[in-house]
Amino acid sequence: MMPKECSGGCKTIDRRALLTRTVPACAVACLGLGKIEGLSTTVLTGKLQGQHKFDVPQEISLSPRQRGQLAIGGALELIGVFRDELGDEESIRILNQFSAERGRQSARRQLAGAPDNSFQSFVQIFRSPTMESSLTLDIVEDTENVFALEVRECLWAELFRDAGMDGEIGHAAVCNMDYFWPTEFNPAFKMERDKTLMQGHDICNHRYINTA
Repeated sequence: MMPKECSGGCKTIDRRALLTRTVPACAVACLGLGKIEGLSTTVLTGKLQGQHKFDVPQEISLSPRQRGQLAIGGALELIGVFRDELGDEESIRILNQFSAERGRQSARRQLAGAPDNSFQSFVQIFRSPTMESSLTLDIVEDTENVFALEVRECLWAELFRDAGMDGEIGHAAVCNMDYFWPTEFNPAFKMERDKTLMQGHDICNHRYINTA
């Protein structure tokens, strides 16, 4: 689409064209933004000499749901703009691209702190108590080369559903990353799944497999 002339002799770019061109580059920066309005904070340490007020550590007491709302507030607003300007099909394409990269990044971060890239090192993250803050899950299979779990509650699915953005939009924004995480950790690993809470099923049935 050709740019439009503006009154000052400069050129402006159509909003749809701007979104389409810039989203792949800025999605990581934009989608993680949330609002911090109305939060009560407590300063943990006094302002250090020469330290800017923006860098002074603060304590913010939030529930897991509040932290989730904070984390994805900006994302939901941006997805709403995508849908209005680009339609669902193009929005899903862009969100799939974004979440695939998020999955790869998560694997690289995990791998950086893991002792190796073995299957047991990979699945160890699902045994972590930190998972309980956003998921309610049961491990249903745990062998040398297969690890399966069923997620009965997912905070992210609830938040997207509350915003009217569950289904394929929510799956593209969040759940799609799960396919790229294991493969980036080790090319021999893969995930199989045919149910997600985000898409309206009763569970998410993740099954991780070591194909080596």
